[in-house]
Amino acid sequence: MNNGNPLATLFIYFATLSLFAMGGANSAIPEMHRVAVETMHWMTDRQFGDMFAISQLSPGPNVIIVTLIGYHVAGLTGGAVATVAMCGPTCLLAFLVARVWDRFKDAPWRTAIQAGLVPVSLGMIAASAFVLARVADSNVYAGVITAVTAIVAFATRINPLWVFAAGGLLGLSGWL
Repeated sequence: MNNGNPLATLFIYFATLSLFAMGGANSAIPEMHRVAVETMHWMTDRQFGDMFAISQLSPGPNVIIVTLIGYHVAGLTGGAVATVAMCGPTCLLAFLVARVWDRFKDAPWRTAIQAGLVPVSLGMIAASAFVLARVADSNVYAGVITAVTAIVAFATRINPLWVFAAGGLLGLSGWL
């Protein structure tokens, strides 16, 4: 990556990443974390986790994390460059593919491709969850809350927001 110009680095990185982010921006969280924290050292684990939390709490698309990373690196211009780079190439590719995709709606290869992309997307999102849990779980208690939340979400029909609220109360009380 071009270390001399942060805007060029942001653009090249997010434009490339956008083409491989099947399942949305959240499926690319592990790669964003790897580059922003481990490779480029733009931020710490904690800052990345906080940006992810803000992007999930904010109304609108969860691709806001890209804007926050860009803003952190190069201010308003960096946020704009990162957002355009993450959204632009994928929008163009989706437009071009959609024009052709509908012509082959009954083709067996189309069904096979769609069926194959489902587990790929789910795997990428699961990897994102793992990276974020590792970043957020700063002690054993936080890890237990993450595990309980995952089990409750998977095994019951209880809204995970109730478990998140309980975790938040434990955090406020000083237990975490």
